[in-house]
Amino acid sequence: MKNTQKLVDADLSRIIEMAWEDKIPFEAINREYNLNESAVIILMRQNLKSSSFKLWRKRVSGRKTKHLFLQSSNISTSNL
Repeated sequence: MKNTQKLVDADLSRIIEMAWEDKIPFEAINREYNLNESAVIILMRQNLKSSSFKLWRKRVSGRKTKHLFLQSSNISTSNL
């Protein structure tokens, strides 16, 4: 089980990249890195500048593509 204290730089960079990507849901990050949405938010807050974090939160808050249960059935996440 990985947590934010034990992540290597490559993992951290990939998680941040996945979090910024509109089409990658939080559930995919959870599957790959065992970090739920709350943990990703904490990670982003700790590793981004304040202004970047605020911009990211504004972008992902309520965004349908960041949550599988909000996505329409025609969006496939199997390749993520």
